[in-house]
Amino acid sequence: MRSFRGDDRKVERSLMVYVGEMLQFSGQKTCLNFAVADDDLLNVLILTGLFHSEETNATSAANADSFVLACGATADATDSDGRKWVSDAKFLTSPNSSVSATAQSQDPSLPSTVPYMTARIFKSEETSFFSVTAGGFTLLSNFSASITAEALTQSYIVREFSMNMIESGILNLTFTPSASYKNAFAFVNGIEIISMPEIFQSVSMVGFSDQNMDAATYTMQTMVRLNVGGRYIAANNDSGLSRTWYDDSPYIFGAGFGVASQADKNVTIGYPSNESKDIAPLDVYRTSRSMGPTAAVNQNYNLTWIFRIDVNFTYLVRLHFCDYNLEKVNQMVFSIFINNQTAEPEADVIAWSGGRGVPMHKDYATYVNGRTGDDQLWVALHPNVEVKPEYYNAILNGLEVFKLNDPKRNLAGPNPEPSEMKAEVEDQRGTFTSPGKSSKSGIIVGCILGSLASFGLVVGLIVFLNNRTRRDKTHMSSSDGAWLPIYGNSSSSGMNTSSKSTSGSSRISSLAGGLCRHFSLAEIRNGTNGFSESHVIGVGGFGKVYKGVIDGKTTVAVKRANPSSDQGIHEFLNEIELLSKLRHRHLVSLIGACEENNEMILVYDYMGNGTLREHLYKNANPPISWEQRLGICIGAARGIHYLHTGAKYTIIHRDVKSTNILLDDKWVAKVSDFGLSKTGHNLNQTHVSTVVKGSFGYLDPEYFRRQQLTDKSDVYSFGVVLFEVLCGRPALNPNLPKDQVSLADWAMINHRRGTLGEILDPNIKGQINAECLKHFSETAVKCLSDHGTDRPTMGEVLWNLEYCLQLQTNPDGPKMVAKQKANDACANNGTLLSNEEEKNKACQEFEKHSGNTEADNPQGR
Repeated sequence: MRSFRGDDRKVERSLMVYVGEMLQFSGQKTCLNFAVADDDLLNVLILTGLFHSEETNATSAANADSFVLACGATADATDSDGRKWVSDAKFLTSPNSSVSATAQSQDPSLPSTVPYMTARIFKSEETSFFSVTAGGFTLLSNFSASITAEALTQSYIVREFSMNMIESGILNLTFTPSASYKNAFAFVNGIEIISMPEIFQSVSMVGFSDQNMDAATYTMQTMVRLNVGGRYIAANNDSGLSRTWYDDSPYIFGAGFGVASQADKNVTIGYPSNESKDIAPLDVYRTSRSMGPTAAVNQNYNLTWIFRIDVNFTYLVRLHFCDYNLEKVNQMVFSIFINNQTAEPEADVIAWSGGRGVPMHKDYATYVNGRTGDDQLWVALHPNVEVKPEYYNAILNGLEVFKLNDPKRNLAGPNPEPSEMKAEVEDQRGTFTSPGKSSKSGIIVGCILGSLASFGLVVGLIVFLNNRTRRDKTHMSSSDGAWLPIYGNSSSSGMNTSSKSTSGSSRISSLAGGLCRHFSLAEIRNGTNGFSESHVIGVGGFGKVYKGVIDGKTTVAVKRANPSSDQGIHEFLNEIELLSKLRHRHLVSLIGACEENNEMILVYDYMGNGTLREHLYKNANPPISWEQRLGICIGAARGIHYLHTGAKYTIIHRDVKSTNILLDDKWVAKVSDFGLSKTGHNLNQTHVSTVVKGSFGYLDPEYFRRQQLTDKSDVYSFGVVLFEVLCGRPALNPNLPKDQVSLADWAMINHRRGTLGEILDPNIKGQINAECLKHFSETAVKCLSDHGTDRPTMGEVLWNLEYCLQLQTNPDGPKMVAKQKANDACANNGTLLSNEEEKNKACQEFEKHSGNTEADNPQGR
């Protein structure tokens, strides 16, 4: 068996393995998965590379010793980031023992054709389960690419590891098909090996003042790497180690997002002599997230990130800091908490780093005990009021979490579980079968619907290797687990009350009953007077909506599917799947469902004031005031913002429009109609490839052109709604002249001309404060930017709408800082408000209108 060999320098080596899913070759669709057998390992894939470098500076080692292998490729190729990948053919010890495969089509969500379109396959049959071991450590165990992708809703997976070289300096990388599965085989798409210096040292255990651990002696798996307050940093923009840094906002808990900022161009940021550039790129330290400018608000919440992890392992949490605003000690002091334990009581970045613009990092270790049942890791910041700093604030620039190997030299965890409903439905279709079940269609775990030509799933595995003698170490954790990213505030509890009459025997119906209340058809008929036409309150693509009464007293809205409607079982299940698990003040609440006698019925809270559109034009309702409209827009923005960031995974609504914004009897806005909604991107995805769906007039033109859905598609649609609210006219009106048919186009034309005031709704023309109108229209215009990357996030839209409300209601009073002025807010650290009375007043105004409330976040921790 050939091996990777390194020299005697103390450098680490990074190994990245990409694995493809459901490649189509030889005329057959093949579903490929991962699993690991701990015994009887087969040397099915052996890649050989010789590590040798003339470099004497360890910090430059990454550029000297690197292997970037495109497995299964017949020739060298360059990826979309400009990185060159070399064919793996010359590294194989037994070329005849494997075959190469090429996907016939690429999933558009993949970032590049290289290395994702080719694979090296060993012992190929219908399904693939494999093991990965390196240097005697089990890196993946019972790992299934398709199950993981299904649960994480991503088209490719990256796994990254850091490990020390054994005494001989040789790394053996072995992929092993599992003996537990008939006809199993292993496969791999690409491998990266990058040398790096030692960047881990002794770390103190949180909660144990006298206990340290030598992190450098452990093998680690990278769980998450975040550029806090900044944007995605691609591997080719890293500081030489080809790491990828992701946006932190999906991991922020609740509505307390704080303020993201960027260093002023006049501020010099540079590494000190004791901080290697390999720790993190300067771009990480040029951006940050702080709590905000208002001290009174900051004292009442924690800035918190939350991650789903494996239990019974020790985790190393690395926090990156660089204060590019303050210059003196004790200007800002805060506490750091990890899993509700104090990791740092008095964090003062200036005192630690020695000055402004100086990067530094802090490492902490914590053990997660499986006996507690808590599989989440919390990192929280809070101002330390006891030392009376000048500013009650906290700041963070970057965050990394690493899992450390257990005493069995293991880092592997079980496969994540797909949602119960999705598994149940796909099992009925014969497309999802666990290893212990049989399937009539003969398709193995995780294969998506048979009509798909190619899924193109890719898994990446990175291993950092330290080339030196391993020291003995007693480790603290003992069992496997599975890691899943958790996005913000994951609300998993749904209504589970049962009806007095629960007929209906289908498996889907039974499953729905576990997620929300199940109604019998008799109950629904009784509550709607036999679906009387006099009870109809709306008609949509799904069918008719009736006003009804349940339990003799509760008024509800009953949505009954039209059998001839194009929206069928998928939309029905989508609504149940999403709304039964989501609870938010600005999302319509699903009470229950009925699936009996071929009926598909959903029961919601009744919205007494109907849709937003009904109060804007073409109806007998009296026009609503500008302040009411602003409040409704803010409520709807909160609901969409929660979908994008507050649920376990990003949820893209895909049909944001004025008829899908409902108003209850207190005029509280609630986003509705989730039949077209899509679970969106996560760490490794920037978009979701999908058939274009939506409503004309609101449809994102970039989504229509590229057929790639992102959360910015919802932002575009919401921008159209903002102009509907402002102009009091439909999104499309074919009776108008050609240049006025589309409200979005007409509004943009008038904004460029400076004539937007001429197309305002006459009912509100005299009500709008000039500054409020200016800021509101600018926000709407940004939402309608042609390119999604130029549009604001829904969090930024919400922030600016809150600012508009303050401009409208209190034009001469203190203001919360607009999101687009967040840089100035961070730079002043609260000095925008001149005295404590003004701060408290602004705080009360902020809390009055902001989403950081118990009502919006009932599961706040």
